[in-house]
This record gives sequence, C-alpha cells and structure tokens, in this order.
Amino acid sequence: MDLKVLVSQLVGLFEKLNKSQKIIVGATIVGVVAFLLFLVVYTSKTSSRGDYKVLFDSLSAADASLVIQQLEKDNIPYRIPRDNVIEVPKDVVYKERISIAALGLPRESSVGFELFDSQEFGATSFDQNVKFLRALEGELSRTVQSLSPVEIANVNLALPKESLFVSKQVSPTASIVVSLYEGRMLSSKQIRGIKNLVSAAVPRMKPENVALINAEGEELGGDGDTSVLNEMSAMQMKYKNKEERKREQKIINVLSPFIGGDERVVAKVTIEYDFSQRSSTSEVYDPESVVRSEQTIEEKREGSSPKEIGGVPGAVSNIGPVQGLESQSSGEKYEKSNVSTNYEISKTVSSTKGEFATIKRVTAAVVVDGKYKNKIDEDGNPTDELEYIDRGESDLEAISSLVEQAIGINIQRGDLVTVRNFQFEVLKVPREQMSSKINGFVSVYLSPFSEIFKLLLVGVILFIVYKKLITPFAERMLEFSKEEDEMERPVLELAEEEEDDLIERVQKMRKKVEDQLGVGENFNEEELKYDVLLEKVRSLAEEKPEELASLVQALLDEELGGPDPMSDLARKMSEATEKG
Repeated sequence: MDLKVLVSQLVGLFEKLNKSQKIIVGATIVGVVAFLLFLVVYTSKTSSRGDYKVLFDSLSAADASLVIQQLEKDNIPYRIPRDNVIEVPKDVVYKERISIAALGLPRESSVGFELFDSQEFGATSFDQNVKFLRALEGELSRTVQSLSPVEIANVNLALPKESLFVSKQVSPTASIVVSLYEGRMLSSKQIRGIKNLVSAAVPRMKPENVALINAEGEELGGDGDTSVLNEMSAMQMKYKNKEERKREQKIINVLSPFIGGDERVVAKVTIEYDFSQRSSTSEVYDPESVVRSEQTIEEKREGSSPKEIGGVPGAVSNIGPVQGLESQSSGEKYEKSNVSTNYEISKTVSSTKGEFATIKRVTAAVVVDGKYKNKIDEDGNPTDELEYIDRGESDLEAISSLVEQAIGINIQRGDLVTVRNFQFEVLKVPREQMSSKINGFVSVYLSPFSEIFKLLLVGVILFIVYKKLITPFAERMLEFSKEEDEMERPVLELAEEEEDDLIERVQKMRKKVEDQLGVGENFNEEELKYDVLLEKVRSLAEEKPEELASLVQALLDEELGGPDPMSDLARKMSEATEKG
C-alpha cells in the first residue's frame, strides 16, 4: 500500500472531523505515545536495576567492608542479597572484579598454588616452606568447599619436620572446620570421603589423623565410641521417623476420600524397633552314615625261596663248590589281604545375621472429624448454619479395620490401633503470618517471572486500549463517513422516493376529497401538490432542521439555474426552518 495515499486519506479523514472529535483524536494519540515512552523508559530502568551478577561471595566481614568502600569510591551501584555476597550490574562485574583484585582484595580468602606465580628474590627456605603450606591448605579448602553441602571450609595442616630416624618420624595431622548450608548435613560417606581426600593429598597422613568438626564445634566422623554411637543413633532415629511418616501418610490416603479431605484426618504412628543385630552359626549332622572311601590291599606269594650259599669263609669257599655245602631249601606259599573302609557323618553349617531393625510393636492413633448437615428451621426449611453429628460406632470400627490393613497391624505381636471422633476447630491464621506466607510465595515462585508478568501486563493494557478506545473511535469515524456519504447522495434518492410516494398518496386523497366535495376536473392539482409538499417540509424542518438544511443545499447545488418554483420552494423552506 502506498504510504502517501494512506497519509492523504488520514489527513482527509481528520479534516472532516469537527473540533471536539479532533481534540479526542489528538488526546488519544498523545496518550498512547506517552504510555509507550513511559513503558520503554521504565522497562529499561528496571532491567538495568534488576540485571545484577555476583561480584564476590563467601567474603569475610573485613573484606566485604573494603570491597564496598572501593565500589562507593568508583560510584558503582551494588546490593547485598544475603550474607557475604555482593552483587553489581552485569556490565561492570568483570571490570570491577579485576580492578578490586589488583588492590589485593579480598585478603582473607583462601589462596592456592598461585602464590608461586611470582618469584621473590632473597626468599629463604623457611619462607618457601610457609608459602607451600599456605598453598596446600588453600587448595584443600577450595576442594572441600566445592562439595554441595559445604558453604565455607577451612583446612589447617600440621606437617612435622623430616627425620633421618624412622623411630622418630611423626605422622602429619590435619584439622578441618566446615560450615554447612542451612538444612543440610554431611552423610557418613561424605565425611569419610573428606578425610580420605585430605589424607591422600599429604604424604604419610592417615585418615584417622584428620579431625573434622562443624561450625558448632561438634566432631564429625570420629573413631571414638561416642562418635560411633552418635552416628548410629542418628541413623536409627532417621530410619524410625521415615517409617512412621510413611505409615501415617498411608492412613491419611486411605481415609481422606470419604472423610472429606486430608485436613479432616490426623494420624500418628509409633513403631518400637529392636536395632540389636544378632549373628548365629549352626551345624546339623545327618544321622545316616555315608561311605567316604574304601582301600583294599592283597599280597600272594608261591614257590621256593632262593638258595643261600653258606660255608666257612676262606679260600676253599672262594675257589669253587665244596661238597656238603649246598643249602637244603623247602617250597614256600604266602597270602595276605587287607581291606580299609572309611565312613563320614555329613553335617550342615549355616550362619545367620539379624536384620538392621526388627519391629517389636506398632501403635497408631487416628482422629477423624465428624459429619455436618444444615440445620432445619421451624418451618422445616434448611438454613446456612451447619450442625455437627458424631460418627457412629460402625463407622469407627470400619475406619479401624481399614487402618489395620493399611499399615499391617499384627495383633499377636501386641500392635494397637485407636480411632476417635472429635469436632475439628478451624484455626484462623494470624494476619502477619498470612502476609509472610504470601510474601515468601511471591519471592520464591513469582519473582523469577517478573519480567514476563510485566510484558503480559503491557499486552493486556494495550489490548484494553485498543478494544475500549481505538476500536469504538474507528467505528464512530466510519459511521460518520457513511452518514456524510448518505447525506451527499442517497438522501436525495430517498427524498425522490418519498416524493413519488407522497404524490401518489396525495392523488388518492385528492380523488377522495373530490368525490366527497363534488369538485370537478377544474380542481388545480399542482396547487394541492404544492401545499401538501410545503406542509410536509415544514414538519420535517421542525423535527430535523440540520438534515433538511443539508438537503436544501444539495437541491440548490443540483438544480442551480432551474425554474423559479424551486427557488421559491427553497425560500419558503428556509422561512419554515427559521420559524421552527
């Protein structure tokens, strides 16, 4: 669409407006432009104010005061959302961080091996050892502080001097102080992990030589009997509370559908556990004997034994056989048998270890609200006032049965379930508590979406302005232009139609009057038409003078230079308009 044509059409439309309409259009345009300018400026300021990033966190009080002094000196806006955290606008955060770090701030923060980035001439071995100890402590502090539950960590190392004698060597030790985030705690695995981490970073350090305490001074993960018992007790209590809460929630989930909601049921479960673990070993022998092994040995010998040479030792015996020296041997037969059978008595060895926790007894107390119905007035009609009705014994027995089945009650074990019916009182929340809850809800859930809400609000306002102001005004302008068009052309056509209809009716009336009066054909029809038209125009002039004036003007424009009766008609219509 051509811009010039659009501008010319708008200018022409604006020129056709009267003075009041021009004032309304101008005020509307000025208001919309002013609102858009205000919106742009406001959003830019709020975005510049609200777009902050963290400059430093985990600062000490002394370092925080020095950083704030430097920011005020540089005229940099800042805010402190929480303790030990300073935020500045994001467009200057890196520049200020570098400029403040150039001043040696923060001073009390942990440092690592960046201490050796710059070499100092004339430094002694003692200075180097101190710097190494500081760097190692700083690196370990950063590592421990990187854990999710730990907010601040401080590691101190005690490194003894090296000795040439093994008997005189002393193992190094370490002490760690951790400050945890609110609502968090270190598990046993995390405590052992911290100790193993620190001991692995220092030569010849053992995990048992690492002491770990929290901000309250309580030892964590100690090897003493007291620490072990405390950890075991805490674990057992946590397990007990967890199981009790699970059973309580089961009771509420079962009863709430027909009681009328979770707020009308109160359930408390107590479980008595036996946390003592027992180990047993048993050997079971099978009375049936089983052959384990069998061994059979047999020996058998038959025939004579070998000859044995005998005689007097000497030369004669060595020369050759001598008569009378032959050995007289008889035949030999030898037999031997040995059978060995071993029997084994079978046995079964079983080792059993007890559970972590054995349930000794379960008790449950359940309180339910009663029923309510509308009171009946004297006429028998229900009122808005409610009347409390106790639940019957059958209802309480049914509830007790449901509770027993839901949490696994064992009567032989001595478990007990108690169900009572009371009227619940509606507690009124104090106004301050309600406002604090609302503020907390807004800050947690709605603040992150504040920019989106602003844009939505702007969109809604613009939509309302469009629907309530611009659209009706545009429709009014269109109606005004249509009225002008109708006044320019269709009005004349409508007047001609009305004139034809009026002539036809006048002719009928004339004929009727002629018949009643007996007037002949000599009656002047033009004069009657003229008089009737004049009377009709006079009545129209009294009712709608402005439209009639426009009509006369149009007639004059179209019939300019016509016969004199039209000029006479215009003159008489003007006089009728002045009289009206």
